[in-house]
Amino acid sequence: MNKLILADNQAIFRAGTAKILAMEDDFRIIAQCAEVERLFPALDTFRGAILLFASSLKLDPQVLVPRVLAAGSRCIVIAENGEPVHPWFAAGVSGATHRNVTGPALIECVRRVGQGDRHVRAAGLEAPGIDEDAVGSRVRDRLTPKELKIVALIVQGCKNKEIALRLTTTEQVIKNYLRSIYDKTGVSDRLELALFTIHHRILAEAAQAVGEQIMQGL
Repeated sequence: MNKLILADNQAIFRAGTAKILAMEDDFRIIAQCAEVERLFPALDTFRGAILLFASSLKLDPQVLVPRVLAAGSRCIVIAENGEPVHPWFAAGVSGATHRNVTGPALIECVRRVGQGDRHVRAAGLEAPGIDEDAVGSRVRDRLTPKELKIVALIVQGCKNKEIALRLTTTEQVIKNYLRSIYDKTGVSDRLELALFTIHHRILAEAAQAVGEQIMQGL
């Protein structure tokens, strides 16, 4: 049984990752951490685990990796899309993936690290495939500017009420837009929408740019 600790400050991605991994009989998620302060106590408590941690937590690998090894554990970095992972391998992590990893590729990466393999790169790590870029581009072009704003805010973890306030409209209007967005993306709920966006680089980049504009009040 592979004991897993998930450490990621992006709640949507953490929830989606947990959902994917929990479906495997040989995986058991024993802790989830949104902040660095909870990560090291979890490592000390649950020894011999596999730690999946986001590079966005800004952890010092020279501090993290020795603590992981001292606990008899292994670690996999979840890098931002396009972020180089060789510095993490040089620091001693066992595996690496990007946020746009597919479910099967993530499962294979975790399983190989659990078997003791080192320098494990999740399938598709180097760059997203042509088909994936085409899907992301096509969906991005189908979404209206207002719909893309809603997608950006959902990826940030906003609820309908908060989205309505930010876009100066009503919750019912947001619900109506979401039905259209679900139809265009082929998903059935907001978690699937957030994961779909994260897993398609071109769409994710467009949503991130729009999200930054919203935060700046543009």
